[in-house]
Amino acid sequence: MTSTTDSARLRAQLDRLTTEAFRPELAEIDRLGTAEIARIMNEEDAGVPAAVAAQLPRIAAAIDATAARMARGGRLVYAGAGTAGRLGVLDASECPPTFNTRPDQVVGLIAGGPEATVTSVEGAEDSRDLAAADLDALGLTALDTVVGVSASGRTPYAVGAVEHARGRGALTVGLACNAGSALAAAADHGIEVVVGPELLTGSTRLKAGTAQKLVLNMLSTITMIRLGKTYGNLMVDVRASNDKLRARSRRIVALATGEPDAAVEAALAATGGEVKPAILTLLGGVDAATAARLLTEADGHLRAALHAARG
Repeated sequence: MTSTTDSARLRAQLDRLTTEAFRPELAEIDRLGTAEIARIMNEEDAGVPAAVAAQLPRIAAAIDATAARMARGGRLVYAGAGTAGRLGVLDASECPPTFNTRPDQVVGLIAGGPEATVTSVEGAEDSRDLAAADLDALGLTALDTVVGVSASGRTPYAVGAVEHARGRGALTVGLACNAGSALAAAADHGIEVVVGPELLTGSTRLKAGTAQKLVLNMLSTITMIRLGKTYGNLMVDVRASNDKLRARSRRIVALATGEPDAAVEAALAATGGEVKPAILTLLGGVDAATAARLLTEADGHLRAALHAARG
């Protein structure tokens, strides 16, 4: 149970956070018309990309460091609580179908476990020990990257995850939405996207959540670009697990090669539906087995494999 002293200390900490600040000019927002509230909210959201832009050098440095470790077999692990944790789980879950990553290659940890993605798990975000246990269960190594995500930058689960991971020699990134955060200070790469007070006081699922989603998009997407998961702006490692993705696979091969439908279908049939080797057979003039070998030798980078195929 939280003591009166602890409660007062926590309140004082929240009072100092930009993301928790009260905005008196919005104290009667509930009396406005719906269209006016929507306009105000839209204007609030419009400032988020600029706040992210201010952190681009730090974001880029974190991506390069992450990609270097993942190229050697490391994993990308997100750790957060509440909205921040759910955003990490979302980003991680979208990597296998988009980039054909292994299920354990990009991982989202949320305080309280999978149950916490849909319901609140009492006290989970306050436990540094829980974060350490969750990371230990993954068998964390020095090749891994752990990204702690917390709007306040003080959530014990996120800070604890970064501190524990750094102690294990892993690369660490701290993503927060307040300046001078404990999370950024604890990490090798601190990213603080300061979006200011929320429309609803303390509701960090709004601007802070949007900012975190934008940064996580960059971390995963650009890392995958660096790892050769794309060819130009085409998702050549897409996993065709349903009709929509199979149609997308055909379209990607056609866009990359300019070949007619019949040639595209034949190439995909020869490569078991895999987009990257199908493109290589068409552009490099090699058979499916050779395409697979060249891609393996090029660590999955299609441009390098294509260069080798063309001699």
